[in-house]
Amino acid sequence: MSANQELKSDALMEQMKQHLASDAGKQLTKKINLVYQINIAPKKLGFNEAVYTVDLKKGEVTIGPYEGGKPDATFSFKDDDFVKVALGKMNPQIAFMRGAMKIKGSLSAAQKFTPDIFPKPSKM
Repeated sequence: MSANQELKSDALMEQMKQHLASDAGKQLTKKINLVYQINIAPKKLGFNEAVYTVDLKKGEVTIGPYEGGKPDATFSFKDDDFVKVALGKMNPQIAFMRGAMKIKGSLSAAQKFTPDIFPKPSKM
């Protein structure tokens, strides 16, 4: 978990957990069928990162690194940038080109990681 600080992303990940349990989330899981690891840093990439696994094979979000081998793609974001991408306020390709998002792993898997996999926020 993040070192004593609340990340805005924590609330988004909580919504994502609930979304994946819904019927829409189950269809998403069938469609994408990939595992993503998301590292979210409060201020600077690589420091005090919170690590989440978004498993779109099983349809779950867990805290901590992926334990079933290697994730299909790993993303690193600063908290604010992750929120912008997840809410559709920043295009993932632009985030990548600007260095606001780092990607490791399969680029084709990474391209399926789009804002529409996230639930539409009720109140964020």
